[in-house]
Amino acid sequence: MTMHTAGAHAEHGEDIYGERAFGFWIYLMTDAIIFALLFATYIVMLPGTAGGPGPDTLFSLPRAAGETALLLVSSMTFGFATLSMLAGKRGAVLGWLAVTFVLGLGFIAMEISEFTGMIAMDAGPDRSGFLSSFFALVGTHGLHVSMGMLWIVVLAAQVMTKGLTAPVKSRLFRLGLFWHFLDIVWVGIFSIVYLPGVM
Repeated sequence: MTMHTAGAHAEHGEDIYGERAFGFWIYLMTDAIIFALLFATYIVMLPGTAGGPGPDTLFSLPRAAGETALLLVSSMTFGFATLSMLAGKRGAVLGWLAVTFVLGLGFIAMEISEFTGMIAMDAGPDRSGFLSSFFALVGTHGLHVSMGMLWIVVLAAQVMTKGLTAPVKSRLFRLGLFWHFLDIVWVGIFSIVYLPGVM
């Protein structure tokens, strides 16, 4: 970043690339450690079915692929929201955030349906170590997506009431980091949990 650019950011009070963004990167790294531990636990507990159902009988590849498609498309729509933010188009930002929210809602609805279906089959988290680790990993990711959706609602309200001010842009930037991070984690879940489970 040139001195002129840095001065322009400072002049407008913009902190997109400043200390807050750096602190948020640190938060994402700690979150990555949590997910790494959950992945490691799942891999270790995978054989621990305790005579209960295993991934080959529980997982549906079309469902997991549908969830994956929803999240990947939501990452793209959030990217469009970011581009609209940089262009100063408030209406477009709100529109793309709404589309991202709907896609996230569809993902959560599919995940809840999967969880309730498994519990109805007596394959809840208390059934075996394998299922405990599965629910912990996938459920933690789902909780993060839910928090991201709440964040989208809060920021959409700020865009409507305050406009695309420098602080609002900074928050949108950090939300984008969070949302794309969740997509990357889900690709890991799809590749490590669902694909091997059905093959």
